[in-house]
Amino acid sequence: MLLTVTCLGQFMVLLDNTIVGAALPDMQHRLHTQLTGLQWIVDAYVLLLAMLLLSGGIFGDRFGRKRVYLSGVVVFTAASALCSLAPSAGWLIAGRALQGIGAAALAPASLALLTAAYPVPGERVRAIGLWAGFSGIGLAAGPVAGGVLTDAFGWPAIFLVNLPIGAILLLAGLRHLGESRNPNAPAIDVPGTVLSVLAVGMLTYGLIEGGARGWTSPVILGSFTAAATLLAGFLAVEARRPAPMMPLRLFRQRLFTVSNAAMVVVGFALTGSSFFFSQYFVYVQGSSILRAGLQTLPMSLAMVVVSPIAGRLAARYGFRVVVTVGLALAGVGLLALGMVHAHSGYANVWWRLALVGTGFALTLSPLTGAAIQAVSPQESGLASGISSTTRQIGAVLGVAVLGAVVRSRQSGGASLEAGLNSAFTAAGAITVGAAVLTGLWLTKSQPAEGSTAPHRSTEPDAVVNTSNRASAKSF
Repeated sequence: MLLTVTCLGQFMVLLDNTIVGAALPDMQHRLHTQLTGLQWIVDAYVLLLAMLLLSGGIFGDRFGRKRVYLSGVVVFTAASALCSLAPSAGWLIAGRALQGIGAAALAPASLALLTAAYPVPGERVRAIGLWAGFSGIGLAAGPVAGGVLTDAFGWPAIFLVNLPIGAILLLAGLRHLGESRNPNAPAIDVPGTVLSVLAVGMLTYGLIEGGARGWTSPVILGSFTAAATLLAGFLAVEARRPAPMMPLRLFRQRLFTVSNAAMVVVGFALTGSSFFFSQYFVYVQGSSILRAGLQTLPMSLAMVVVSPIAGRLAARYGFRVVVTVGLALAGVGLLALGMVHAHSGYANVWWRLALVGTGFALTLSPLTGAAIQAVSPQESGLASGISSTTRQIGAVLGVAVLGAVVRSRQSGGASLEAGLNSAFTAAGAITVGAAVLTGLWLTKSQPAEGSTAPHRSTEPDAVVNTSNRASAKSF
């Protein structure tokens, strides 16, 4: 029962990462909002999840994983109810932010509970494999479930579906989950958490609102200035704290730095482009919302099929080769999507989506595995959390930046089709560039001088043997 409860909780969190995309056209129509509002509906959730994820794990260690998990379930479920009842885009954005807070507590606690309940390594590996599998199902089911529910009942239904799941999790969790905690957990880095949320939040605000308010308006310039100042403050605080939420010394390892930089690109291009898929099919190609949800399925299925074997491929052929090939495939797929037009038949579209899904599936597990391999075993959980956080930060920026690309093109008189094609092309170019740089930067990966990480091969091709374990730790 514990395995069911923890897997179902993670499924609910991952489902809400993708289910919203299919409902965006209906939200835009019924809530009378523009592209900016849609961006905030997505980014409010991802932003809070990204910046509170590391703190959520520490909360569970210090105050009890069961307590934090169930608190996350309550907050997430209540926020879902608020979202379903939202009378305006502003209320929906507030509900999505509250969902992100609940998810940041729920997600890391679910894995921590699972790990504590299965101390035998073999049993733990199997349990974490099931947990990771549910994550993949949640991601894949989102677009289809969103399309079906929205087409039948309207966009509020995509949030109402969380209410019975949350009720089941709460009742079953109270009865079957055992409490566990880590008495040696570090203190919560409150200054670092607050500064990181504010810094990324101000940057996101400037990127999303810049197209509407003007890139040189005092408010937008002020938001970028504030973001830079807050980021500098965050780095200063993290450099001086004895137990920072994000130890900067880890980034002295080239492998750790490059893997996290590549993960930012993955989050940027994957989430940023996915934000527009349903809108492209509905507004440009004239599909129904249900059909649009089904049309995005090739990418999700490719990720579900390829993700489980990505770690094995990396172990055989090397981290650098698999990640570089994966980024290149995803980038080429996105560039190909940038050439799709209103009259393109679906037979000429689905393989481009599948190529994107295949490419990103090849990168996620090995990138997290490389980040873990770059640090000492005692810091593997922290490295996995940072890898997940950098991916979510990339997702926040992807929705904001690619939305700005679309808005800028439309402001210049271009059609929505041209704007969306420009967004896909930009995402593809950035991803291909990341593939080239990853291959070049990781010709050799030397441990930083004075590193506490154990000795390992200096070749990146030798740092992938933990990628399966890492993928299960990735949120």
